[in-house]
Amino acid sequence: MSLLITDECINCDVCEPECPNGAISQGDEIYEIEPALCTECVGHYDEPQCVEVCPVDCIITDPENEETEDQLLAKFEAITSE
Repeated sequence: MSLLITDECINCDVCEPECPNGAISQGDEIYEIEPALCTECVGHYDEPQCVEVCPVDCIITDPENEETEDQLLAKFEAITSE
């Protein structure tokens, strides 16, 4: 699954620089995660770095974008080979 930032986001700016894939950006009101770029840090780290640094725990798995670990790894390989 890719991750999703909920409306509990306080725009603290700590998640965006932690994303190794550049999947997080400032949206109209809160930060957003681009599902096509989110690998939940598979291939980079053991845990999603945005979740690790978020002070309000507003980053959850996105039920609209369910992916297996193998799919996330394949996405990581595609992103990093570009």
